[in-house]
Parts: sequence; C-alpha cells; structure tokens
Amino acid sequence: MNTVDGSVLIVGAGPVGLTMAANLERNGVGCRIVDKSPKPTETSKALVLWGRSLEMLDDLGIVGPFLAAGRFLGAATLNGQGRLLARIPLDVEGTEYPRPLMLAQSETERLLAEYLGRVGIAVERPVELTAFEDRGDHVAATLRHADGRVEEVRCDWLIGCDGAHSTVRHGLQMEFTGEAEPNDWILADCRVDGLSQDELSFYWHAAGALAFFPFAEGRCRIIADMGTAQHAGRPSDPSLAEVQAIVDQRGPSGVRLSEPRWLAGFRIHERKVSDYRRGRVFLAGDAAHIHSPAGGQGMNTGMQDAYNLAWKLGLVERGCGKASPLLDSYSQERGGVGELVLREAGRMTRAATVRNPFGQFLRNNAVWALGRLPAFRRNFVSYLSELTIHYPNSPLNAETEGAGWDPHSTRPGERVPDTRLRDPRTGDGQRLHSLLRGMTHDLLLLPSGDCHLRLAKIGQQAEAAFPGLVRSHLIVAGDGQPAGTEGTASVWLDPEGAVRRLIGAREEALALVRPDGYLGFRGQPASWDALKAYLDRTLIAGP
Repeated sequence: MNTVDGSVLIVGAGPVGLTMAANLERNGVGCRIVDKSPKPTETSKALVLWGRSLEMLDDLGIVGPFLAAGRFLGAATLNGQGRLLARIPLDVEGTEYPRPLMLAQSETERLLAEYLGRVGIAVERPVELTAFEDRGDHVAATLRHADGRVEEVRCDWLIGCDGAHSTVRHGLQMEFTGEAEPNDWILADCRVDGLSQDELSFYWHAAGALAFFPFAEGRCRIIADMGTAQHAGRPSDPSLAEVQAIVDQRGPSGVRLSEPRWLAGFRIHERKVSDYRRGRVFLAGDAAHIHSPAGGQGMNTGMQDAYNLAWKLGLVERGCGKASPLLDSYSQERGGVGELVLREAGRMTRAATVRNPFGQFLRNNAVWALGRLPAFRRNFVSYLSELTIHYPNSPLNAETEGAGWDPHSTRPGERVPDTRLRDPRTGDGQRLHSLLRGMTHDLLLLPSGDCHLRLAKIGQQAEAAFPGLVRSHLIVAGDGQPAGTEGTASVWLDPEGAVRRLIGAREEALALVRPDGYLGFRGQPASWDALKAYLDRTLIAGP
C-alpha cells in the first residue's frame, strides 16, 4: 500500500479542492489531490469572488493574479414593473477588497492550479476514488487510473471536495437532506451589447426573473427562470434565439446577444449534510451543501470551508494542536454557515420568482422602499461579501466574562475587520490584515496608561511557551512609541485607536486572532494566566 505524500488525500480539484491543497501546503502539510475528470472545467460556472475570498487569497500571498485577471463591479440594480427599484453600491468597509471581483471559475481554477504547481503540487487526472475505509488510525483508499491501474493508498485524512454527486459523501452514507426548487432555469454565457458592464442587473417581470452578470470584457452570464418544472430532471438547453426572446421580453430594450460559449438548462437543488466530518473523513463545498446561485456564494462558501479546515488540520497534523476541539469545531462552524447561505439564497430565489401579481407588487414596493435605506444597503452587501460570516457558538470562542466589553465591538467568533496602522520607526503605513498574514495565532496587546512593558512581557511569554505558533504585536493608540518598548519585536501605532474600538477594549486588553482572521479570545484586563489557559485548550506548548 502506498502512503500519500504528506498525509492528506483531497478528492476533487475544483476551486474548493485547490484551495484546500494551497492552504494545507501553506500550513506545512503535504497532500495529494486527484480528480476523475480528464481536464479542468472550461466553462464559466461560478463567476464572483467576494471580499472574504479575496482576503483569503491575500493571506496566501497570491491575490495579485486574480485581481489582474478579473474585473470589479460597482453596483447592483434591481428593476421591476418597468422601473428602477433600487441601485445598491457594492462597497463595504473594513476590508482592502470592498467590491466583488468577477472572474470565470475556469480562470479561478487555472490560477490556483498554477500556484500549486509552483509549490510542487500537481493535480492528478483522471484519477477516480472508487472506495475508502476509515480504519481508526488512518484511511485506506482505492484509486483507479485512466489506464485501468488500481492503486491502494494509505492516508491520515481524506477530504471530499468532489461536488454535489460526491463519491466521498456517498461512501460515508450521509443523507443529503433538502429538496429541488420547483422552477426550471436557463443560462447563457455570451457576448452582450447594449448593457452596462459595470453593474449586476436584475429584472423582475410578470413572466419571470432575468439577471445579467458581466464577468469579462463584453461578456455576461444571463440567468432566467422558466416557471414551474413540468417534469423531473434537467430542462433542455436553450438556443441563443430563445434566450434573446426572453431578454427582449423581460429586460431593457436594445440588448443584443451573440457569440454563445455555454447554453444550458438547469434545476436548483437546496441540500446539506448534517455533519461535515466523520472520523478521519471531511466534506467541503458542494459535497456538503448545495443551494441556489442567488448571491453567487456557492463557490465562495466552499473555498471558505477549505480555509477554515486547513489551519486546524495543519496544527493537528504537525503535532502542535489538539484534535478536540480544533477538528470538532470545523463542522460546528461551517455547518452553521451552510445553513445560513442555503436559507438566505433560497429566500432571494423565492422573492425573485413570485408569480402572483399582488405578491409582485408587494415585493417591488418593499425593495423600492428598503433600497433607499443606508442600513439595508450596507447589511445586504455585507452579507453577500461574507465579511459578516461568524461563528457565535464555536467551541474556540472565549473572553473575560463581565469585563465591560463594548457591545458593538468584534466578538469572539467574528472576523476582525481591517484597518490602518503605522510603523513607529519609519512612519510607513501598514494594514492590520497584512500584519496578521500567515499561519500563526496573532496576539494583539492593547495597552492603556503605562502598562506597555507589562503587556510586552505577556507577548514574550506567549511566544516562548508556544514557539512558532503565536506572534505578538503591541498596538499603541497614539502617535509616538512609548519609551522602553524600542526593543520589542513588533510595535505599531494606531493614531485613531481603531483596533481598541474594534476589539471593544475599555482598559488594557489583549486579543488573540486565529490564523483565519477570526477573533478567538479577548481578555480585559490583560492576563497571561487567562491567555495561557485558552491557548492550552487548543495548542500544544513547546518544550
């Protein structure tokens, strides 16, 4: 029996599997990634990378090629009854990536695969997983190659990133609960003339919904619902002329379609497993959850599944982290996100496909009214960007009880927003997220008054007790570096006190940020004993 190089076998080389491999490699865990398809996808499929996924790619240090290949969109327009109901700017605060990046899935896969090639990981195609067994201390798997050769492999962990028809999920005999949305749908990837290329455009017509997603120069994805399905199974693929007729009926005048690259009929399924993990086997992406494409969050959610699991599995595999609660938290955290995305995407789909004239009237007027409220626009875009995704019930959350935290601050289990800091030695600016980049836990020390040296000592204790696992940063509110801290490794100025506000500190405090950018622990007042007790729950102290 062959042993997988590195210990992890990833099944499925779409965006989720590729993201998993990239993050495992970054976390010091080698892996092998196989896919039964002889070649990568050649169609556009998922089209958007939202802010949280771009932050993940930034954390990997590879966001540049994605930004160069894609295009940012500035707004979404919702139209109904022949009038503009709302125009929602697609900007959010607290991130370097406030707008969605439109990029065909084929390009996303290409760029991720190129990165993996540079770090020595090649996708093996076509290689099919035909069987596996969790034997307690390892997983035994059977792979079939294109030439018919059968390979028996042994790995520490198996991760199913193999889509809605997942072989791994079927092998675990996990129930994929849910149902099909009742309507038939069509899509077209083609050239579109006569329409703004800088906005997402939605049209609600009495005959059905129509949407335009610009993703490349002169090209759009068009999606339209065709009413209640008349039979089971996937609807037939439309012709370009049929799509043009729908656009003429439901959309703006003067729009012309040409050069089709993909025309397809499809059904929407909304399904999810109850647990993303069983023993040494994990599920991620469409293997664990599928839902309506409304909001364009399917691929992004799957990529964030991978980002969440990889740092935890990396710590455990390197002998630096405790399987419980680290690996147990994966399904608890991401399962809740899958439920949220499935529920909200379903709501958006049902709102778009209302057929009752009175229901359409109520929907359109509600959107017209709400679309003028800044809070509604802000919350809508923050949800789509996945920047507000959080883990309120995670076993990795902890804080000092009764410490008087600001109720509007970032809580354990929530993503830490980005902000700007300044280097006291050079005066150069620095993004907080750049400071947090990497696979360590980052300890933010937030002094108040004259406790700078005491907090710096807590940082030194943490780094000494957990070498290579914790980095500490003294964040000083003000314009000058306090005397005596010149020898401290990482001191940053926060002239506006933004980090203190983000964390909700009212006095001296500390905050521990997880490798994926979420707040794990916050303590007030700052205490080494409380911090160490938290770290001992998940990490294994060094010698």
